[in-house]
Amino acid sequence: MKSKMNVPNTLSLIRALLVPVFVATLLFMREIPIWCCVVPTVVYILTGLTDMLDGKIARKYNLVTDFGKFIDPLADKFMVIGSAIAILVWMMLNGQVTLALVFVWVVLIILLRELGVTSLRLVVAGKSGIVVAASMLGKIKTVSQMAGTVIILMEPIIPYFCENHILSYVSMGIMAFTTLFSGWDYLKAYMPHLNTNE
Repeated sequence: MKSKMNVPNTLSLIRALLVPVFVATLLFMREIPIWCCVVPTVVYILTGLTDMLDGKIARKYNLVTDFGKFIDPLADKFMVIGSAIAILVWMMLNGQVTLALVFVWVVLIILLRELGVTSLRLVVAGKSGIVVAASMLGKIKTVSQMAGTVIILMEPIIPYFCENHILSYVSMGIMAFTTLFSGWDYLKAYMPHLNTNE
């Protein structure tokens, strides 16, 4: 008889399932005043909370499984990439062309960083079994992306800032910087274990 899915894996699966819910609420509720910002933000925060909790619970109670190693990073990628693309589309639909043109570069940086770091991890771990632990810069990157996303989502209902988008531009700058810097940090950590002649 198969055992039930443990709590960390359940949280990871919930995170993956919440991503399309976030996209749907963001895009289909965009013409409903106030709620068009509040509901997607609440869904996004709940998604982020599962990301914070699953790893801590798994490590604390020794609930690390092969399925968890698969679903956790997959759910993370769904959350990061899915939300970034959805917000870009949301900006375009709302007529915020200039904001979207800036944000598209942030999305590109996020995509390249995620693909680059994931590829390095797979190659190095596959050849030598070495796994570089998440660095403090990586955690700062995650926090900046989550906080920045919340600010971007809520800014349309914040007086004054809803017109000039200052908070969004500052948040995007911080997101881009921390994403690039953490990506460079991982590159330095993995490159010594990667033989360019093989």
